Amino acid sequence: MIKKITALLFVVFVCVAARAANAADLLLGAGDVVRVSVFGNPDLALETKISEDGKITYPLVGLVDVKDLSPAQAEARIAGLLERGGFIKHAQVNVMVTSFQSQQVSVLGSVNRPGRYPMDGQRNLIDMIALAGGVNPDGGDVISVIRRRDGKPVQQTVDLAAMVRTADMSKNLELKGGDVIYVERAPRFYIYGEVQHPGVYRLERNMTVVQALSAGGGLSARGTVRGVEIKRRDGDGNTVALKPGLDDPLQVDDVVYVRESLF
Repeated sequence: MIKKITALLFVVFVCVAARAANAADLLLGAGDVVRVSVFGNPDLALETKISEDGKITYPLVGLVDVKDLSPAQAEARIAGLLERGGFIKHAQVNVMVTSFQSQQVSVLGSVNRPGRYPMDGQRNLIDMIALAGGVNPDGGDVISVIRRRDGKPVQQTVDLAAMVRTADMSKNLELKGGDVIYVERAPRFYIYGEVQHPGVYRLERNMTVVQALSAGGGLSARGTVRGVEIKRRDGDGNTVALKPGLDDPLQVDDVVYVRESLF
């Protein structure tokens, strides 16, 4: 038991350390809040927000441009300024980011808390969906991710349900600041006529006509399966009427109509 607990604590430590290391790799930008300290010089401790032009004002050395630097690079730049100015020999500077505002990912669409979320370390698709409160009841399985890579917008589509079901995490994309996640609304179908509960319903995968009838509460006392009709748009956008079999699959935005029995 002790060995298991020790192993578990080791895994947790490695995960936390990895997350901290990833945060240290992110580049600084406007709006980020940093805490700067110098070993042995408590009077030089400072917490400040990076300005719109990517600079901070630091005691003794004045304006320091830290835009697009990693925290480690910012530490080296501030240490160099302190040493070259003759203020401190062998300055040991520490820069810690307390709020990453320049590195944000937008999570939009059918999530519980849409908005922009700061990257406080390396984040993947599932991380950001979780931060946005998860997919809401109207959300579908398909997620679009829009990213800018090499100066060009790139769109990728991820089937979240399939990824989780198969445990294939290759589509769990690693994200960067400026990426946009859009959770598509779940596909729907419509049912009306002689059913118990006409209305709009979520179209499940491989859903058949008989399953659609069941979702609508089943036939009313006057309904008949012989009177089931589907209205569907064809490739030209025209509405066509079909006489389906009960095991035929539905398509997105199908309208199922159940006629009244004549007998």
